[in-house]
Amino acid sequence: MRILLTNDDGILAPGLVAMHRELARMGDVTIVAPTTPQSAVGHAISVSQPLFCQEIDVTETVRGHSVDGRPADCVKLAVLELMAGAPPDLVVSGINAGANVGINVLYSGTVAAAIEGAFYGLPSMAVSLAFSDRMDFRRAAHLARGVIEQVLAHRLPGRTLLNLNLPDLSAGPARGLRVCRMDIRQTEETMVRRADPRGRPYFWMAGGTAPAGEAHPESDCAALAEGYATLTPLEFDLTDAPALADVAGWRISLPRP
Repeated sequence: MRILLTNDDGILAPGLVAMHRELARMGDVTIVAPTTPQSAVGHAISVSQPLFCQEIDVTETVRGHSVDGRPADCVKLAVLELMAGAPPDLVVSGINAGANVGINVLYSGTVAAAIEGAFYGLPSMAVSLAFSDRMDFRRAAHLARGVIEQVLAHRLPGRTLLNLNLPDLSAGPARGLRVCRMDIRQTEETMVRRADPRGRPYFWMAGGTAPAGEAHPESDCAALAEGYATLTPLEFDLTDAPALADVAGWRISLPRP
């Protein structure tokens, strides 16, 4: 099996190193990851500047392709160029330092990289670990590999896209795994206004981690808070299918020039 491994925390991130160690037991792993951290860049891609790519030592025994771009760039470059002769059978993005559940899925560079893999018809999975003072990436990678192997046993169709989140393992073992929906509550956010030494105002986003109100009991946010790992199937077709007929019935037309 050929596996493409990427992330949004940067090619030297401990989560990627731990994930590589586990995935190497499953097949041939190619690392193509951003040179620098790219958290919360969403599905940004580089269209106005070149992508510089070089092979570097990720560990003493592992080499990888370091890309001066976004997570989605890394997957594009891997599929279209670096692995063009032998495309990956699976794309794994992570392990991210911090959960990617709820509305944060839309901001996540980790999830975006998995989505990019699905764009190309490749089974793809994003893997994240809830943030804590003691991030146990080694144990998280072991759990993630176990889930990935079980998923692959079902002979995934192309464009399968899964989002796996693991709870804070420093607080104890996960209580189990739940397949659940994505929570869509808006997070509580504020903008803090400050002034630089010259008196010019600037703004710093605060919050964004705690959603407002209670989570849907069957959502990823609720399950993760209860100590469960969560697995959420995603799709990138943003069409609001139920609204299509309603909007078509409005008979909207362009005004005359």
